Amino acid sequence: MTTVEDPRVGRSRALILDAARKVFLAEGFHDATLERVAAEAGLAKRTIYNLYIDKTTLFRETVLSAIAIAASFTQTLTSEFRAEKNAPLNLPDVAVRLAEATLLGPAIALRRLVIMESVRFPDLVDRYRAGAPEAVMTALSDAFARMTEDGHLRPCDPQVAAEHFAFLIMGADLDRGTFTGERALAARVRERALLGANAFLRAYAPDVRDGA
Repeated sequence: MTTVEDPRVGRSRALILDAARKVFLAEGFHDATLERVAAEAGLAKRTIYNLYIDKTTLFRETVLSAIAIAASFTQTLTSEFRAEKNAPLNLPDVAVRLAEATLLGPAIALRRLVIMESVRFPDLVDRYRAGAPEAVMTALSDAFARMTEDGHLRPCDPQVAAEHFAFLIMGADLDRGTFTGERALAARVRERALLGANAFLRAYAPDVRDGA
């Protein structure tokens, strides 16, 4: 029998995790306190203890919840790639969606938080990389391999092509955000993603002479 969580508990969890992400990112694991998280969430400290036991548990759940959000997007993207196996991908559209999800969502804050505490929680680094960036690169690589076989891209190493695509559409802003926390404006993210996708297509377009 499945137990349905009280909606009030669900709301409290959401408030706590959002507050914890902000506090841990601003102060690091060592200096962050549950009192500070409670104040940020507007809840009693006892509520946090009732749901998460201690600071270590809360930190892990904060990171894992953010990884789940990133992984959900990746799974959606991968499913769409597979569903379109008989047609070329609309790469400009893919570029915009991927860049917006990465640069305008929680991914940069998550990346900064995981890096900040990588020595203390190395397993979370591995889970983040596997669940988000590496999964995206694998999905792109598989899609580019198929597009190459179908003649929509010139012969290439699909893994290298995936790396080129990802950096062209968002690499500079992702690096900048990771080091500074700066978040690019939505209009810039879209513009740069489209420019990057167009540059990728020019570089990887099949040579018409190959079919001569």
